[in-house]
Amino acid sequence: MDKLRTAIVGCGKVTDLHAKALLNATQSDFRALCSRSPEKGKRVAAQYGVTAYTDLAEMIEQEALDVLVLCTPHPAHREATVLAASLGVHVLVEKPLASSLADCDAMIDACCAAKVRLGMISQRRLYAPCQRMKRAIEAGKIGVPVLGTATLLGWRDKVYYDSDAWRGTWQEEGGGVLVNQAPHQLDLLQWYMGPIKELFGYWDNLNHPYIEVEDTAVAVIRFQNGGLGNLILSNSQNPALYGKVLVHGSNGATVGVQTDGGAMFIAGMSDIEEAPINDHWTVPGEETQLAIWQKEDTELFNRVNAMEYYHQCQIEEFFEAVREDRDPMVTGVEGRKTVEIFTALYRSQRDRCPVTFPLKSEPGRTDYDGRLS
Repeated sequence: MDKLRTAIVGCGKVTDLHAKALLNATQSDFRALCSRSPEKGKRVAAQYGVTAYTDLAEMIEQEALDVLVLCTPHPAHREATVLAASLGVHVLVEKPLASSLADCDAMIDACCAAKVRLGMISQRRLYAPCQRMKRAIEAGKIGVPVLGTATLLGWRDKVYYDSDAWRGTWQEEGGGVLVNQAPHQLDLLQWYMGPIKELFGYWDNLNHPYIEVEDTAVAVIRFQNGGLGNLILSNSQNPALYGKVLVHGSNGATVGVQTDGGAMFIAGMSDIEEAPINDHWTVPGEETQLAIWQKEDTELFNRVNAMEYYHQCQIEEFFEAVREDRDPMVTGVEGRKTVEIFTALYRSQRDRCPVTFPLKSEPGRTDYDGRLS
C-alpha cells in the first residue's frame, strides 16, 4: 500500500513533535515543510530531511500531498485549511481548531465541500486513564454524569511569552489560558459530560501585565442532561500545580484524571514531568483498582517518550481514517466544541449574562467575542 504523502505548515515549538511522528508513522511519507520564515524553514526542513517551502499552494502541488498537518498560530488555521481543502488535501490541526467560531465554520465547510477529512489534535483523549474514564461513563458505572469539573492551575513566565512574538497577543494567539493551555481539559470535560446547555463565566489578566490576553478564567456550566459543571483555569500559579478533570455520577461514584502534574509541559521548551493517572475512582467494586492502574500507567509513561508517543498515536489514527474514508477520532465538528466553550466564556463576561448553546459566529461585530471590549 502506498504511503500517504505528508507535510507540515508552521515551524513553531510544537513542530518537532509532529515532524518526529510523521517520520516514524508507518503510513507516512514525510516530504516537506512550509514556513513564513525562509531561514527557519530551511533549518528545520534540513533537520528532518525534507524540502522547505514558503508558499503553501506550491508545496501542496509540487509534493502532491495527501495530508497536511497545521502547526501555525491559531488565527492562521483558517487560511491554510481552506486552501488545502480546495486542493484536495486532508488536514490535521494542532489544538485548538481555531480561535473563533467563524474560522471553525469556514474550515469545516471547506473540508466538507471538498470531501476531505478535518481533524484536531487532542492527544490526551488517548491517555490510558482518560480512556478508562470514558469507558466507565459509557458503561453506566457512575450512573448519569451529574457534576463535572475541569481545573488547570499552571504557570507561564515572561521567558515563555518572549520566546515567540505572537504569544500573549489577541491578534496572533487569539487568547490566553482559554485558547492555548486549557483546550485539552475543556475537550475532555465535554467529551465526558456531553453537550452544554448554558455557561456563565469571567476572565481576567491577574499577574501578567506584559501580555494582552487573559491568564485566568472561571465558569459554571449547565449541561443538556441536567448536570452541572465548573471551570477553574489559570496560568498564574508558579511553578504550577496540576490539570485535572473529575466527573461525579448520580450513584455517588466519582472518576477522575490528573492529566498534568508539576510544571506544565511546554512544547519545545520542557518535558512532561509526571505520568497522567486516575487520581479518583470510587466506582462500586473497583475502589482497590486505583493503585494498580496508577502503577501500570506510570510504568507506561516511563517506557515511552510521552511528549511524542500520543501525538504519533493520534496522527496514525487520522491516517487510518483517511485510508478507510471515515471520521477521525476528533473531527473538525468535535474540535469546534472546545472553541464554542471558550467563546461562550468571553461573551458571557462581555454581556454579563449566561450564554445559551449552541453558539453561532457574530458577523459584523468587531469586539472578537468580547475579548477586545
